[in-house]
Amino acid sequence: MRMYDLIAKKRDGHELSKEEIDFFVENYTSGDIPDYQASALCMAIFFQDMTTDERAHLTTAMVDSGDTIDLSSIEGIKVDKHSTGGVGDTTTLILAPLVASLGAPVAKMSGRGLGHTGGTIDKLEAVPGFHVEIDKQEFIDLVNKNKVSVIGQTGNLTPADKKLYGLRDVTATVNSIPLIASSIMSKKIAAGADAIVLDVKTGAGAFMKTLEDSRELAKAMVGIGNRVGRNTMAVISDMSQPLGNAIGNALEVEEAIDTLKGNGPEDLTELCLTLGSQMVVLAGKADSLDHARQLLKENIDNGKALEQFRTFLASQGGDGSVVDDPKKMPQAQYKIELPSQKDGYVSEMVADQIGISAMMLGAGRATKESEIDMAVGLYLHKKIGDEVKKGESLLTIYSNQQDVEEVKTKLYENITINESSIERPTLVHEMITE
Repeated sequence: MRMYDLIAKKRDGHELSKEEIDFFVENYTSGDIPDYQASALCMAIFFQDMTTDERAHLTTAMVDSGDTIDLSSIEGIKVDKHSTGGVGDTTTLILAPLVASLGAPVAKMSGRGLGHTGGTIDKLEAVPGFHVEIDKQEFIDLVNKNKVSVIGQTGNLTPADKKLYGLRDVTATVNSIPLIASSIMSKKIAAGADAIVLDVKTGAGAFMKTLEDSRELAKAMVGIGNRVGRNTMAVISDMSQPLGNAIGNALEVEEAIDTLKGNGPEDLTELCLTLGSQMVVLAGKADSLDHARQLLKENIDNGKALEQFRTFLASQGGDGSVVDDPKKMPQAQYKIELPSQKDGYVSEMVADQIGISAMMLGAGRATKESEIDMAVGLYLHKKIGDEVKKGESLLTIYSNQQDVEEVKTKLYENITINESSIERPTLVHEMITE
């Protein structure tokens, strides 16, 4: 088998066999296929697409290129949730304890963030003492005992994906649906979950800016998951503006606590109930989405979800008392209001640019070497559709530096106030199950 022939075959629009895809992944990972040939194949895939079978074969080959996590010793159906990213996306912090409070095991492997704010692990580390450096056996034991644990990505998971993504990043082939879908799903499948709920974002703050592209990506990932034996579904949710009100690590943990108490922002609460209902049904803990939602609401109202969060934090070294006093987490030195410059209605909040404003304060990483300031960020007082008066605060800037004029300028450039009212964006666009 020659790499040249695979490139020519895909260039001409033909389907690659499982054996050909396995050959490519195995030999590219080992270094026997040079970057220039791998990039030629990626470009051919970019233009010619892949069939559902090809996508599933590519995903499986990347899973098989490294370690996999065996969760079979955890009792019950293990269900995972993956978000394609966004601004103020605090859902994992809420969903992990909330779903676990109904007895569904949540064994989650999460990453650190590169961008607007930290990833799930960075946010959790805003809790004093919390750590993710636990071995696989302790991870499994914690899930069996408490129904929930979150650890960092360990071992040599999907090395083929890591190598291929680095190549795609410099050859303008990142935005290829089959390559994105197989990259995401290979990591989820290697992490060992039985069922997967995907939160595919759409809008200005999302990787996929249009509903059409988000739908195509969601269908591709659901198709791969179901094809390789994982019960998979997707929710397409809005990211035309930040989710919830908080953007920043300690701020988002505090907002997660508020949500678990039943006092969270309306949009964040609704999305968590939507995603959580799917997770609970896939885990076999409810026989319908309506029943699952009812059970989730009950455990928010009766305090079980919050107690599950406290137990989860404490079991991994964290100070569980932050659920009672979130001010035990890092606090910013300065709180600076951003007043509206005129009367009207908020008509646009460009999510990714607002996220970059938070990163400028230190809430996220501009490079892998950047240090995150856990205390800083933004807290929104107005969202799209809200009426605002001149001088009224649009948001609060939490900063450890007094001079935030550059951040203010960027925020004003990306928050639009119009005279006429506007409808609030649709939060959940579609659900895709096949």
